[in-house]
Amino acid sequence: MLSRSAACTPTPSHVPADGLAGLQQNWKNDLTTGLLVSLIALPLCLGIAMASGFPAFGGLITAIVGGLVVGPLCGSRLSIKGPAAGLIAIAIGAVEALGPGDAFTGYRLTLAVLVIAAAIQIVFALLKLGKFGDFFPASVVHGMLTAIGVIIFSKQIHPLLGVKPIARAPIDLLLEIPHSLVKMNPEVALVGATSVLIVLFAHIFLGKLARYFPGPLLAVLAGVAFCLFFDFAHPHNYTWYSEQYSVDDKLLVSLPSNFVAGITFPNFDLTKILSGTGIQFIVLFAMIGSIESLLTVKAVDTIDPFKRKSDLNRDLLATGFGNMLCACLGGLPMISEVVRSYANVTYGARTRWSNFFHGACLLLYAVVLADVIHLVPVSALAGVLCVTGYRLAAPKHFQECKHVGLEQLIVFTSTVLATLIRNDLLEGVFFGVLVQYACCLFMGAPVRSLVGRVKPGVAGPDGRVTITLPASCFFGNVIGFKQALAAAGDAPLCIDFSETVLVDHTFMREFRAVECDYSQSGRSLLAPGLDRLTPVSSHYEAARRLVVKNCGVQQTARS
Repeated sequence: MLSRSAACTPTPSHVPADGLAGLQQNWKNDLTTGLLVSLIALPLCLGIAMASGFPAFGGLITAIVGGLVVGPLCGSRLSIKGPAAGLIAIAIGAVEALGPGDAFTGYRLTLAVLVIAAAIQIVFALLKLGKFGDFFPASVVHGMLTAIGVIIFSKQIHPLLGVKPIARAPIDLLLEIPHSLVKMNPEVALVGATSVLIVLFAHIFLGKLARYFPGPLLAVLAGVAFCLFFDFAHPHNYTWYSEQYSVDDKLLVSLPSNFVAGITFPNFDLTKILSGTGIQFIVLFAMIGSIESLLTVKAVDTIDPFKRKSDLNRDLLATGFGNMLCACLGGLPMISEVVRSYANVTYGARTRWSNFFHGACLLLYAVVLADVIHLVPVSALAGVLCVTGYRLAAPKHFQECKHVGLEQLIVFTSTVLATLIRNDLLEGVFFGVLVQYACCLFMGAPVRSLVGRVKPGVAGPDGRVTITLPASCFFGNVIGFKQALAAAGDAPLCIDFSETVLVDHTFMREFRAVECDYSQSGRSLLAPGLDRLTPVSSHYEAARRLVVKNCGVQQTARS
């Protein structure tokens, strides 16, 4: 995930126009950016689709619809819509559960599930429920993404080595890695390992040129070269240290003969999609997809050089509409994707039209370069995804949580372990939420305060609006806090912590964002009572609690 910097940067005076006026002003800049982002997106779209149990073409459909259709309509100006690694675990789980032993049937039933999930996303948006993306604790969301990274790595390391695993669950797949290393196909493994090395080190060797030749694209091109050298397109056997190995075109990306041939329609078998399993995946796609997309949009807003705020409900509505269209055409679910959105901002995008041009470029690739894409080895894409999975689950994330506070490390680790052990994202998230509640209680939050809410502010004689916070300010108060802020408008603000005994990390993050916004706009903000709360660590966004000294012994307010 993208993280908010502690430092506040000034807002540029000139903000690009929106709509057609923005296109007219910035088309050259956004066209260049869209082209560069599409070079990153191409291998990721193919790899994510195949890792999800979908045809590779399904990933391109999603990115094309996300750019050409959703891009101009969405509420976010700089996020890129398309298939995301974060939904791989749910998608492959749906395909396998709905069509046991028949991947194509499972795929078509999953498309029907996605249509219903997309309809629910549209209802969420119409009910203006985009704000509920703020409910979940920061470390729970972080833990969910880390668990997804482990799942991606556990599933992709085996095709990278040219081995079909026996296990299905993430932990069992990790335990099966030594077996796959022993049984690996050397030529296939060489392609996968090279892909990993290129993605990891391309930016070091290329320097500034990496902007125009991103690692994932170079990994795919290297894979095509290996394909031609080893002649993967024609079935044959070869010998390596007295062992016989075989290769054939099943090791390559499969694409339809033309765009129309790649369209697949959902199978609306109601007995399957409205079964307990089908409903479970409908809920997962609707909830996890919405939450992850909204969180990405919020994160991209924090690095927008023009400090614009996205309309979350409009963005969710456009995403739901796009997901329904994608599912009807055979595509993956889309969200606002982190890596491509970050690249979009870094490359200098100014308006939502960069997303549109990114989709147009991918459509061009799908039509013109289909024969070249067919030469991409699956192991090369698996290498790209293994790096993606590792980056999501890297050890540094555990260290970052520990730096924020020990309680955040506990919540984060609990979410990761629960998700992997149960092999269920929804259960992992809910378990993480329960652990966060327990941590709040342990840190001194009164039980009654965990069901309280932030009340609207009260305007004083001087026009300053005072928002009096409850005894516990935790993740469950963030929505009410934002509503109180919205009601206060642009008035001078006083956020009163005088009655508060605990502020958790998620709420503290939101407060720091308000501080940043008020600092940038030159508005007046007071926070009486905050200094009496002791941070649990030196981190800028660390949780704070009231510590009272009694006879030389420090105690929490509750004790």
